[in-house]
Amino acid sequence: MMSCGYRDRSCEIGMIIGTGTNACYMEKMKNVEYMDGEDGLMCINTEWGGFGDDGSLKDILTEFDKVVDNTSENRGEHIFEKMISGMYLGEIVRLVLIKLTEEKLLFKGEASAALLTPGKFETRFISEIEEPDSGLENAKQILTELNLKWDLVDARVVRLVCDTISSRSARLCAAALATIANCIRLNRELDYLKTAVGVDGTVYKRHPTFRNKLQKEVPNLAPKCDIKFLESDESSGEGAAMAMAVLQRLAQ
Repeated sequence: MMSCGYRDRSCEIGMIIGTGTNACYMEKMKNVEYMDGEDGLMCINTEWGGFGDDGSLKDILTEFDKVVDNTSENRGEHIFEKMISGMYLGEIVRLVLIKLTEEKLLFKGEASAALLTPGKFETRFISEIEEPDSGLENAKQILTELNLKWDLVDARVVRLVCDTISSRSARLCAAALATIANCIRLNRELDYLKTAVGVDGTVYKRHPTFRNKLQKEVPNLAPKCDIKFLESDESSGEGAAMAMAVLQRLAQ
């Protein structure tokens, strides 16, 4: 948010979708609990990766999400992050492929040792398999590397699984972002909000269709908000430098 806000002062939201996920936004001080004063704005770190830790997402968790959580080092925590971020997307796809194989819908019902090994289906495979032009060939190569006995139908089904999981991630992320935008608009009592979001993260930047799916879905969920997407480069370094520059100026 800080790095993109330097280029575009309308940027009031920051979002990262990479190995992990999080977002922040600017809120009116009068709406911030436990803080004195009502003038000005404060940056709110949503820690939205932890959304659902209270059980609020239980109705949409799949059996695969539950396995990912139960086998993680932080069981019961960062539920939303485990549904949408790069650290977990590959594992979700792997679990779906195993289920389809067990039901004899893939690979003639024969799973390889590699497919049965947690973490072997990397999230980067999803991006490679979903490439518009080379995705099918990439899928064939990856399935071969995983020692799976595949045919053309198998490769196409694997592409469908990858698209399903990445699409769900993009839409869940869009829902969270739209909620923030709607919150800003309502808290400022605006009929229409025009703002920008600075975005960083490997899933957003490197997946061939993720950003388009995300940007397409947000207007449906926040119809009274016009959100411009700004891609941030070296955001951690630039953002920290901007924050220190502001502090230095205020100190002087």
